[in-house]
Amino acid sequence: MKIALIKERKNPPDRRVVLTPRQARNLMEKYPGLEIIAETSPHRAFSDNEYKQAGVPVVNDVSDADVLLGVKEVPVEALIPGKKYFFFSHTIKKQPHNRKLLQAILDKNIELYDHETLTGPDGNRLVAFGYYAGVVGAYNAIRTFGLKSGLFEIPRAIDLKDKQELIETLRKIYPQMPPVKIVLTGKGRVGSGAKEILDAMGIREVSPETFLNEKFNEPVYTQIDVDWYNKHKEGKPFDFREFFTHPERFEGDFEKFTKVADIYIAGHFYGQGAPYILTRKHLQSPGNKIRVVADISCDIGGPIATTIRASTIDNPVYGYDPGTGKETDYHNNNAIAVMAVDNLPNEIARDASEGFGEQFVKHIIPALIEGDKDGILERARMTRNGQLTERYRYLQDYVDGKE
Repeated sequence: MKIALIKERKNPPDRRVVLTPRQARNLMEKYPGLEIIAETSPHRAFSDNEYKQAGVPVVNDVSDADVLLGVKEVPVEALIPGKKYFFFSHTIKKQPHNRKLLQAILDKNIELYDHETLTGPDGNRLVAFGYYAGVVGAYNAIRTFGLKSGLFEIPRAIDLKDKQELIETLRKIYPQMPPVKIVLTGKGRVGSGAKEILDAMGIREVSPETFLNEKFNEPVYTQIDVDWYNKHKEGKPFDFREFFTHPERFEGDFEKFTKVADIYIAGHFYGQGAPYILTRKHLQSPGNKIRVVADISCDIGGPIATTIRASTIDNPVYGYDPGTGKETDYHNNNAIAVMAVDNLPNEIARDASEGFGEQFVKHIIPALIEGDKDGILERARMTRNGQLTERYRYLQDYVDGKE
């Protein structure tokens, strides 16, 4: 089997890779019949020369590979017919901007495995960048607060070496932090990454009850799950299973946090049909205290009202005017500073690639080479022989342009 690491062609180019040079070399040593090549690229966090030094051939043409591994969407014109592709296609939620991509994949008889669909028997995802999005998102939240308040200015995450340097940078400015309150939503991969950074910086964690009811002379944060920012419409006790199966029976209950929090880090997973979390009404309330929103999940027009567009690594912060609901200069007194970069792991691309590659090596490569005994590939295969597979037939109307 020949596997190719393809060049990232989406603009701006992504710097992450599925397999690092070391991981690719180790795989070829473990599996004598496996050949791994890398398509030449000037953008990767790992240079062409690093792959060459690891014994991975760097080539201009990958059309002779059996399996092609990438991170972001592959432009339609770059798709090679009849191949197996692994990348984030951003089509499983029927995203309108990628309809043509899925149509082209079917037309070119490509077997697509979206990284998001690679799951274990328990349904949990096996490979993801969410943890690193949380790490960078929390760093950027503190950086944005410094810019908004004028108290300090720290480098962009992308200009630092790795996660450890992010932590060291935050520790240095901790003494300049006033007694702000930070609320973090989400307890999955993203929330875990954000929590690790806040802990490493030295910010104390407190319970949600304490956060809501007490004052502090130091910065603090609280991490909350869906039961803290949603409530049953009929006043019944919160039930997680009911919430995830019937979100329409619930309504948002985040306003109590907007009255005491200065910084909001959104690291939650938002399910379709769930109540919105931070609404325009909350932000227009005279009691709202939030001045910085770091929306790691970055669902435009979704549950966080301030996220009216994605920001970029080059220009990560914009202002939101609660009165008009429109963008403004974040320096304005009434503006909320918004960080909504939609490719945060790209800022620490080497760390993120190492972590993602470890998961891919552990779970996906064995399924490809040794046999799919746990059904990982079978569950993830979205297309085959020019058709959607049974598990993904729900996308047919989307492909046909009817949705």
